[in-house]
Amino acid sequence: MDVSTSASHQWLRLPRTALAVIAMALAFAGAGLPGCTTAPPASTAAQPSYAPAPQVSAAEALPSWRDGASRQALLKFIGDVTRPGSPNFVPPEQRVAVFDNDGTLWSEQPLYFQFFFLLDQVRAAAPQHPEWRNNPAFKALMANDMQGLMRNEKQLAGLIATANSGMTVDEYDRTIRDWLATSRHPKFNRLYTELVYQPQLELLAYLRANGFKTYIVSGGTIEFMRPWSQAVYGIPPEQVIGSSQVVRYLVRDGEPVLVRDPKLEFVDDGPGKPVGIYRHIGRRPILAVGNSDGDLQMLEYTTGGDGPRMGVLVHHDDAEREFAYDRQSKVGKLDKALDAARAKGWTVVSMKQDWQQVYPTAGAK
Repeated sequence: MDVSTSASHQWLRLPRTALAVIAMALAFAGAGLPGCTTAPPASTAAQPSYAPAPQVSAAEALPSWRDGASRQALLKFIGDVTRPGSPNFVPPEQRVAVFDNDGTLWSEQPLYFQFFFLLDQVRAAAPQHPEWRNNPAFKALMANDMQGLMRNEKQLAGLIATANSGMTVDEYDRTIRDWLATSRHPKFNRLYTELVYQPQLELLAYLRANGFKTYIVSGGTIEFMRPWSQAVYGIPPEQVIGSSQVVRYLVRDGEPVLVRDPKLEFVDDGPGKPVGIYRHIGRRPILAVGNSDGDLQMLEYTTGGDGPRMGVLVHHDDAEREFAYDRQSKVGKLDKALDAARAKGWTVVSMKQDWQQVYPTAGAK
């Protein structure tokens, strides 16, 4: 992307984003914007939910998955590529698995969780920006005026850019951790980091127990995911690939710091995902897991290589326990990728049929 584009337009081009999505979220959350809270003191820390799984046999693996075709396909693939003497054996250094984040490892409705955070940052920054009082987008945001937001999307993008820039990367990291420690989802009233998928936590752990290196490859920004990915998923920050914002080196008060600029330098979505994989990993994965059209090219790139390959799509079809959406959704649209899965033989996981449990048990450590 052209990194010289203005800040407002850069933020409008954040992955899979439209003001209609924001408007839908505002309508869902209500006038008070539940889930968007003022950040608490920096001493607060998000509670980790990840714990390494003990070595288990294939029969005992993935206990939150129903024993259907999807579970069997995953276990067969993992067994084939890790069993010495197997014609499909893959050396450990080539066992790379990539996972989208939003809608694949945790929920993404009614709005990508990062956007709840971004909007909350605008509200928190308002006292330092009295000039915003006359900004039509700010007025609409504070009044929960959906139509006003849709009429003033460029102004809203500018507010988001301003509120989420100018601080050091360490300051931003603390802000994210503090927000996640207290902010709750408007539907489930649980911390966002508790809305990870239990079956996927089990799959990540089982892959690592079998010599795989697991990566996140997301349209969300690396700055938002890295502070908590290891505690929640067991994926260290260096194995997180995402969209990235321009960062500059400065010396402030005699101290070297990295400062965030209001520009995006790379969008890790759609065709950007294979590029991000190439740049950060240097190997073509053998397993890719996604849930939307934004993951199509990642699955095509992964399954297009030589040797054993597997593509997996999570289909959100469980309105009772989570959400049901696919072809018509403005968030996490699954249309072209669903057709490609059927044509290319990728595994489509039905949340309703294949998962016995969606989220970790509340309060579980």
